[in-house]
Amino acid sequence: MQSAKLKFQSQSVSQLYFIGALALFVGQIVFGLTLGLQYVIGDLMFPAIPFNIARMVHTNLLIVWLLMGFMGSAYFLIPEEAETELHSPFLAKLLFWVFLGAGAATVLGYLLVPYATLAKWTGNDLLQTMGREFLEQPLPTKVGIVLVALGFLFNVSMTVLKGRKTAISLVLLMGLWGLALMFLFSFVNPSNLVRDKMYWWFVVHLWVEGTWELILGALLAFVLIKTTGVDREVIDKWLYLIVTMALVTGILGTGHHFFFIGLPGYWHWVGSIFSALEPVPFFMMTLFAFNMVQRRKREHPNQAAVLWAVGTAVMGFLGAGLWGFAHTLSPVNYYTHGSQITAAHGHLAFYGAYVLVVLAMISYAMPLLRGREANPKRAQAWEMWSFWIMTIGMSVMVLALTGAGILQVWLQRMPTENAMPFMATQDQLRFFYWVRVAGGVMFLAGLLVYLASFFIGPAADESAAPAGSGLKPA
Repeated sequence: MQSAKLKFQSQSVSQLYFIGALALFVGQIVFGLTLGLQYVIGDLMFPAIPFNIARMVHTNLLIVWLLMGFMGSAYFLIPEEAETELHSPFLAKLLFWVFLGAGAATVLGYLLVPYATLAKWTGNDLLQTMGREFLEQPLPTKVGIVLVALGFLFNVSMTVLKGRKTAISLVLLMGLWGLALMFLFSFVNPSNLVRDKMYWWFVVHLWVEGTWELILGALLAFVLIKTTGVDREVIDKWLYLIVTMALVTGILGTGHHFFFIGLPGYWHWVGSIFSALEPVPFFMMTLFAFNMVQRRKREHPNQAAVLWAVGTAVMGFLGAGLWGFAHTLSPVNYYTHGSQITAAHGHLAFYGAYVLVVLAMISYAMPLLRGREANPKRAQAWEMWSFWIMTIGMSVMVLALTGAGILQVWLQRMPTENAMPFMATQDQLRFFYWVRVAGGVMFLAGLLVYLASFFIGPAADESAAPAGSGLKPA
């Protein structure tokens, strides 16, 4: 194996965030499997863990571990792009433990205390912020998230200001600052239901279809620069194009959430047109990734990281692009909104666009954090198997949910007379729900294979000779 040293010692703080993110990722999938089983075994774990609580934990763990992955990626990427040490490694470590502790306390609160009681104990009467999907966190947790975000942004922004400014670091900062600013709308919970839903979508949509796409583009560009050796100028041009399209389509595409919540009818046109264009930046990412790999100037020894990067572009296009487009037009969304088709799109979009890019960063950075340029070939083989197992498992889940959604629309939404009641419809979907559970089990197996790859050592013949080309990271 070829040994390697970090260019900047402060990059090592990212390892804490990566380990924490992976641990929370496992928890998220365990609760996701619990939810899948509760669809077909209605009283499973009731009343200890009701469906609504399991769902809160599942979605909140998703958000927290992805944010932790973004932060770890930034702490690794920013010093290298800025060509200077991190402004304050101590602050980065302190914020990690604060973030992890707040997240753990919140999850325990969900599991151990009735939600209404938790709201009363945490001051929800003073400022009512709880009860909205994805934003169920108690007020102290939301305040803690803001403080952690401010400390994190101060740390990385000061690092960029004192060092080299690159397109990748500036786009990443734009996405991270936008993420933090959009979260402030979670503190606004007006009594008017229409305004409430508008502000809620300002957080949820402008995260996943706005600022997070900037973070995705920056992280993907960084990994591709390092693993392909393609000129930075070429990658920068692609990055600017992708980011511009992502912002234009993502911001105006918010309108596809305004179709049926009481806003003016022109949103049917604005939302339909611009959300129909949202697959464009993801298609550009796919072209970008394959183009960079084809033009590569070196065979990087970390081929697992290349696979994760290319997989990000392809699966992101399928999930956020094609599955999103399938039900984003107003006349179609009238029937599909809130159905299992929405769940299929959400699962594949999050996996393809954000889960995979964080795993790509971990795959590239973790060997360097452990003192080598790439993992042993045997470990990379396990890692590549984990990619395919997780991706196939997710595909099974998504196809099952898509089938369930189509049947749900056919039986419950489309008939003008004698539409099947909701619970009777759910009984007709049990086959698809069992298939979804099978896909979830497969996904968990793939994740465990991924974690096991960190403990796989080199083969006897591999440890005797350096791996790959022997070149230092670009």
